[in-house]
Amino acid sequence: MGSANDKINGRALGWQRLHTVYPYTFRMFRVREDQVRWPDGHVAPYIYIEAVEAVWIVPLTADGRVVLIRQFRYVMDDWCWEVPAGGFHDFQGSPIELAKRELAEEVGGESDDWTYIGSFRPGVSIIDQICHVVLARNVRLSREPHRECGEIIEVHPVPIDRALEIARSGEMVDGHSALALLRCEPYLRKEDGSRSMGR
Repeated sequence: MGSANDKINGRALGWQRLHTVYPYTFRMFRVREDQVRWPDGHVAPYIYIEAVEAVWIVPLTADGRVVLIRQFRYVMDDWCWEVPAGGFHDFQGSPIELAKRELAEEVGGESDDWTYIGSFRPGVSIIDQICHVVLARNVRLSREPHRECGEIIEVHPVPIDRALEIARSGEMVDGHSALALLRCEPYLRKEDGSRSMGR
């Protein structure tokens, strides 16, 4: 999470942080309130969320299916299409190492073929989180999942085209998962094309 001594680029552009407080702190995020003098001299609070980094995993099986999950989300009070994911709030290591843990815990999956795709920011005006995307190929659903007590999850391996359609159409309302899938699309298409030529 961020530091109260940050905003180097902002200072260069005329922003001045006068002081910082944290009205609410949780293990995965904290609410930060900066009292700021804006470049035009106006003084006002700037409030946003500092969040721990997290990883989204796009799992692809050897027979060309993307392992999606449908998870009941209390916030939405509904079931949501997603890819497996997890945060660094209780983990020290690389995004790929965390992806291995989360894939095993959420869907009972394992793989020996991992690719770090990159990262994105989910909401640059209100949250500073970094979201990592990892592709897992040749995933085997060979283990018993070990989910947290609040995780109600269904596992759905679906064809690549169907997974991308779910992401594009809005059927997948979780933007993090949809973007993770679309960031992996070139790799998924390449795998699909190689499989078709091998038939």
